[in-house]
Amino acid sequence: MSFLTLAMTLVFVIIPLILSKTLKLGLEKDTLIATVRSIIQLLVVGYLLQFVFDSENILYILLMVGLMIGAAALNARKKGASIQGITWKLVLTFCFVELLTQGILLGLKITPATAQYIIPISGMVIGNSMVLGILFLNRFTAEMASRRDETELILSLGGTPKQAIHRQLITSIQASTIPTIESQKTIGLVQLPGMMSGQIIAGADPIQAVMFQLLILFLLLTTAVITSSMLGYLSYPTLFNKRMQFLDRQLEENR
Repeated sequence: MSFLTLAMTLVFVIIPLILSKTLKLGLEKDTLIATVRSIIQLLVVGYLLQFVFDSENILYILLMVGLMIGAAALNARKKGASIQGITWKLVLTFCFVELLTQGILLGLKITPATAQYIIPISGMVIGNSMVLGILFLNRFTAEMASRRDETELILSLGGTPKQAIHRQLITSIQASTIPTIESQKTIGLVQLPGMMSGQIIAGADPIQAVMFQLLILFLLLTTAVITSSMLGYLSYPTLFNKRMQFLDRQLEENR
């Protein structure tokens, strides 16, 4: 694909801009910002990845993964601003998911220990973990704020903070993992995943492409459950003080 061909694909940006303007959706600014940022960021990352792949230096690989985790945490923390220490909780969660998945892949020699495999897979894992983290935090803060009376009632009856927020926590974890699980149920029937389609377009054996895509699907399933669960159990204790009183003021302000 040439830069001229790439420019022609901007028609897919013009269409939503026209619709937004016509229907008064107010999405023009965000659409333009997203388009410009995606072009700049992907082109920069493309050249950066070419350099990292050619060098095969472990330090550069770690820096790339660290950059992904940092950017993901900074983006996701906006949805959990009311939760004390949410940034380090997100970083810890993303690091754990990354170490677990790469440890299994490299330890069992499922994928080679090269930048061409580590960085793209890490990007998919961390990116999915970020989205799941945002979905969880958004639902969890809303659940805690809307069920304030229920939480305080359980606490007043002698319940522990864990008992008081159990229903909200489980509901939030379930809700945040639904997109990943439901998407996996219809994979291949409703949608053909980008990784598999890209490999096939590039001329790879379809069966090999399917096998790699299944690997990613299984990774994302693990990522979804671990991210939501770990983030939930790291976050809920900070919503209560030492006297086991519910600190709901910040949640109300964040709504």
